[in-house]
Amino acid sequence: MNLYPNLIIEALKKVRYPGAGKNIVELGMLADDIRIDGKQVRFSIVFEKPNDPFRKSVIKAAETAILTYIGPEVEIKGNITAQSKQAPRPEPKNLLPQVKNIIAIASGKGGVGKSTVAANLAVALVQAGYKVGLLDADIYGPSLPKMFGVEDARPHMETIGGRELIVPVEKYGVHLLSIGFFVNRDDALVWRGTMASNAFKQLIADAHWGEQDYFLVDLPPGTSDIHLTLVQTLAVTGAIIVTTPQEVALADARKAISMFMGEKVNVPVLGLVENMAWFTPAEWPENRYYIFGKEGGKHLAEELQTPLLGEIPIVRSICEGGDDGAPVALDESSITGLAFKQLSSNMVEQVNYRNAHRAASQRVIIKHQ
Repeated sequence: MNLYPNLIIEALKKVRYPGAGKNIVELGMLADDIRIDGKQVRFSIVFEKPNDPFRKSVIKAAETAILTYIGPEVEIKGNITAQSKQAPRPEPKNLLPQVKNIIAIASGKGGVGKSTVAANLAVALVQAGYKVGLLDADIYGPSLPKMFGVEDARPHMETIGGRELIVPVEKYGVHLLSIGFFVNRDDALVWRGTMASNAFKQLIADAHWGEQDYFLVDLPPGTSDIHLTLVQTLAVTGAIIVTTPQEVALADARKAISMFMGEKVNVPVLGLVENMAWFTPAEWPENRYYIFGKEGGKHLAEELQTPLLGEIPIVRSICEGGDDGAPVALDESSITGLAFKQLSSNMVEQVNYRNAHRAASQRVIIKHQ
């Protein structure tokens, strides 16, 4: 097969930059340096920023396009160079000047329903009349697009204040962004911590969040680079810790609380949410079956002198709502709808108390020893 530049260009027209809706050729990202030596092909892709979080995924997609649309014999792997148009710009002191309160939703371990709580809390706050943004920071396992029924959404870019910004998807009044909007839902993300942190920061700094009363950040389970990146990037008003009544979950919840309230991070914990507090059959709403233990979250909250913001029961509809893209909090008259309404009310009360009795939050500066 004879290789020539136009053949390479045509193949690269199949590669789209996440969120832009155009391919890298249309966007002018292909440098004018295509070199062909037998079966070996070399060229550069130009990114706006040197730390573009999608750099590696775009280069991988370009390799795949050439091998797929030209032929597997082309020697392309490792031959694509990334260039950048601009040097890193200094970050402003306040990335979200129109956001009043930034709330971290965290858990010590996975499987406790943290994202379910985050999604329904966001909806309940909107129903209470607040403006709400929700950022899915679980870079490796984003689930909020499915919970809101917007898996196929692709946020677009708009020029705002002289900058190209990502416009969050709006559903049920919640302004939502997730890494899940920019990657294939069936692909596993194999990113190092730095790549994940850069992608997370871009969803904050390069998005048009606008005016929000509450900006909820659904964090990955445990403690990780993402948690540290959050508190170093934004002045977090407070954290909400989600747990179940099980002892193993409570032990990990203690660690999450310790991380936020530690001397270096020093972010207030607004309270605990006990999810899966009991099972209630829809046909017998007065019956409670404590299948994961009873009042474990309540006892932990009392032990740590932290408010218990809510107890969320298990009912079939909460699972169905998440799978169908309709959070149960939309039905304020249901058992779980009432629970999330009470949770949102309690959270607002704690935020107001925190803001009245504690100095405004600052970004965390962690000095390396």
